[in-house]
Amino acid sequence: MEIQGYHLPEDLYYEKNHYWVRKEGDILVMGMDDFAQKLAGDIVFVQIPFAGKKLAVGKKFAQVESGKWLGKVNAPVNGELIEGNEALETEPSLINQDCYGRGWMYRIRPDDMAELKDLLHDPADIEKWLLEDIEKYKQD
Repeated sequence: MEIQGYHLPEDLYYEKNHYWVRKEGDILVMGMDDFAQKLAGDIVFVQIPFAGKKLAVGKKFAQVESGKWLGKVNAPVNGELIEGNEALETEPSLINQDCYGRGWMYRIRPDDMAELKDLLHDPADIEKWLLEDIEKYKQD
């Protein structure tokens, strides 16, 4: 769906800090959404933690940096980090170029796939949340 110039695919789950999650079998793929990458500007660094790192929902496990912003990446679910997108180490701008494709960030093995229900997935809820954040972060 398109909301005020921001593209948010409806088949994804979103956490409130503007990271998306896509279910691929028993694994979750995670990345930064279009709103966040546009707000951050040119991404210059993505921390790729070691595989096997235990993740706790809502807790920081990595950092992302742009020329004007340093942000934390919180775990969307409890689980284990099984892979980071190593291409981002040399080309972090992939997030700006293709945030839902080649710019994916992490692969996670969740402890319980049912935790996805705690993320935003309903189009009406996603639209309400995004419109609130567009207003909150509006630049004068």
